[in-house]
Amino acid sequence: MTALRIVEAGPAEAAVLSALYESAFGEAWAPDQLAQLLAGPGVFALIALDDAGEPVGYALGRVAAGEGELLSIALLPDRRRRGGGRLLLDALMERCTAAGAAMLFLEVATDNMAALGLYRGAGFHEAGLRKGYYHKVGAAAVDAIVMRRALGDVG
Repeated sequence: MTALRIVEAGPAEAAVLSALYESAFGEAWAPDQLAQLLAGPGVFALIALDDAGEPVGYALGRVAAGEGELLSIALLPDRRRRGGGRLLLDALMERCTAAGAAMLFLEVATDNMAALGLYRGAGFHEAGLRKGYYHKVGAAAVDAIVMRRALGDVG
């Protein structure tokens, strides 16, 4: 695995986050919407940079009332399955813990086997199911598994 460096990002990096999101998921999340989200209370972003300083992935999170939430995480398609997702997830968990979160929650599509493997490998457990949570253009809605993990023992 090529070494990645994780850095904090803010509203000024919204265009970079938008481009990473579109490359990862094939759909757009407008930079102005991301900037608004990042300006909200408790919301933060992390960007993974490669050896050349180029952004190759990101994680978005939020901390409120002692709980953290993973809003979105992704790597560029050609950077997946090399440990970068786990590096970003670990950094997000550390950031949530530092902000006072004792528990981290996320939703993941039932058909996203790579993400499910990542989350289970990081100690997340199923906490619920949201029927028809993800809507993709031209495809049937997909259920989301709600997962959670206690924080404070990151690693």
